[in-house]
Amino acid sequence: MSTEYDYVIVGAGSAGCVLANRLSAEQGVTVALIEAGGADDKAEIRIPAGFKKLFKTPYDWNFSTVPQSEMEGRRLYWPRGRVLGGSSSMNAQMWVRGHRADYDGWAVPGWSYDDVLPYFQRAENRIGSNEGGVYGVGGPAHISELRSPNPVTGAFLRACEEIGLPRLTELNGPDDAEGCRQAPVTQYRGRRWSSADAYLRPARRRANLTVLTGLHANRVLLEGGRATGVECADGTVVAARREVVLSAGAIGSPHLLMLSGVGDPAELRANGVPPLVDRPKVGRNLQDHLTSGIMMRCPAEVTLASAESLANLVRYLVRRRGMLTSNIGEALAFARTSPREPAPDIELIFVPVAFADHGLTRPDGHGITVAVVLLRPESRGRISLSGRDVVIDPRYLSAEADRRRMAAGLRLALKLVGTGALRPYAAGPMAPYWGARTDEELDRWIRERSETLYHPAGTCRMGTDAESVVDPELRVRGVGGLRVADVSVMPVINRGHTHAPAVMIGERAADLIIAAWSEGGRIEAGR
Repeated sequence: MSTEYDYVIVGAGSAGCVLANRLSAEQGVTVALIEAGGADDKAEIRIPAGFKKLFKTPYDWNFSTVPQSEMEGRRLYWPRGRVLGGSSSMNAQMWVRGHRADYDGWAVPGWSYDDVLPYFQRAENRIGSNEGGVYGVGGPAHISELRSPNPVTGAFLRACEEIGLPRLTELNGPDDAEGCRQAPVTQYRGRRWSSADAYLRPARRRANLTVLTGLHANRVLLEGGRATGVECADGTVVAARREVVLSAGAIGSPHLLMLSGVGDPAELRANGVPPLVDRPKVGRNLQDHLTSGIMMRCPAEVTLASAESLANLVRYLVRRRGMLTSNIGEALAFARTSPREPAPDIELIFVPVAFADHGLTRPDGHGITVAVVLLRPESRGRISLSGRDVVIDPRYLSAEADRRRMAAGLRLALKLVGTGALRPYAAGPMAPYWGARTDEELDRWIRERSETLYHPAGTCRMGTDAESVVDPELRVRGVGGLRVADVSVMPVINRGHTHAPAVMIGERAADLIIAAWSEGGRIEAGR
């Protein structure tokens, strides 16, 4: 069975929903959006604090890495959204763009900070304060701060100020250096506001947009040097008259390219895939934000350990307030581990609960967590094939500087829990944290307990050089009518979180595609 559209988008995640909306707004075109998962109708998607209950369910791809040699041989769990909205339907809702230096540092024409800022702002609708006009207003993505912050969250922010991390007027300012603030989140009236809410749901009223759920893309069909459509696992072919756009994320997009014959020819042949386009860097350059943290027992029974009580549930259902509006990571601080760093290289996330094992292990009483995030990892991994299956190897901590920065971040976290502001809420280590403090102990703790912060990026690198996977217009080099538009195109991961950049990339990609076809229907490959 085959159906034909002008544009075929693979992946209804943070970027894919943006593309579906913006492209279908054009007159006289048809758009298909293919999503392997189903509808975003589960209550835990709507309730901000409920996201951990989506892990390892049918709404999750439930990936795991290969054993990590620098992390005690552990296989790390990588949740990714398999549902309308993608990972924006199961993340911690933080809207953190990153630093000016991130985008300027890419050195890709059209992607400097000043180039991409209008796309961030076009997406945004800031609810509440907007000092200096940092955020956009009137966009589809509602950005607010928490409706009911935990009382300990204020103590964390005061603790940051005690150690010299000032409170920022707005977190996403263009030149933010070190500082702290309550987390800006994608919520609206106390509920999650995913890309499906912001972009897809309004667009589905259009007759020219078809959303195909429960349809797993197997490969992109390439004929005569260009993409002609997508073949799905059930035999369905979704044909594209103009372009195929991969928005399947840093795992899914390179995986699909390789299954389609675009990649390292030797690797493709070894896994039974006929090579069609020689692009050896597909799947390379994998980066992720690794996180560790310390957990302390809290003598005050005010933490999110009691979030799921009947009283809190009623408060949420009736007023959309209370602990269930929490995104778990309620406040953020950015810091440099050395004066030599040009911008923050460590993020501290305050969690008013003992958050271990991705929240899958229920805390044994009241506690707090100060998580440390490695913002600028030097380690580089890859996505590869084992037959038709995907293999994820981030090669965590393979760069010595990553261990040093993580340890410095943990020492800063320990300093925070010892401040006058936070000390009343930190009454000693809480399991699984066993009190690591010395250099040797911190190194062991990092290896034994660090986990992903759910931000894989970089595996279809954008650039002007011949080795990059996509060009600055996101066209796959060597293939006509095929683009990649998600965080896999980021040359270097941002100093922030990846949902906001994914939305920005979707917004910019839509403009690039529309402009290309308004200029005479260019379908050539990236050069």
